Amino acid sequence: MATKQYPGIIIFLFLLTGCGVVPRDGTPQFQPSASDNTPIASSVSSFDRVVNQLHSAHREWEGTPYRLGGTGMNGIDCSAFIQVVYRDFFGEDLPRNTREQLGEGSGVRRGSIRPGDLIFFRTSRNVLHVGIAMEDGDFLHASVSNGVMISNLSEPYWAGKYLGTRRVL
Repeated sequence: MATKQYPGIIIFLFLLTGCGVVPRDGTPQFQPSASDNTPIASSVSSFDRVVNQLHSAHREWEGTPYRLGGTGMNGIDCSAFIQVVYRDFFGEDLPRNTREQLGEGSGVRRGSIRPGDLIFFRTSRNVLHVGIAMEDGDFLHASVSNGVMISNLSEPYWAGKYLGTRRVL
């Protein structure tokens, strides 16, 4: 009898943490800003500093396995990874789940993405994924299949799942 409770518990935990669930109507809760020239926060002085910090984060976390609801080096999900990187490398506080992160900052057009921007994907009907833009289309994220890694927006899988970008820094 106890085994019948596990699916409900798993669904409940998934909804509370992890790579976010889209609202029932399926509409993301953000609107692009009129300007893509939002200044970078004073704690981040330049493009190069952001890129260097992201490479440092990658070196520190590379290969850390994906774990839904995880928040540490033993396993981390995409939204917790973004939260940790922004806190530890940029001094910025972000919400814990992807759906709430989607409401942060201002919208950015795909052609204006710069390092440090949050890039969102719809990986299935009700599941969102988030990564942090680096340079040349690369982004840093906690991948379900390979853990913390760098991928590229031009890869067919990611290009087809792209949802939007938000500028927080």
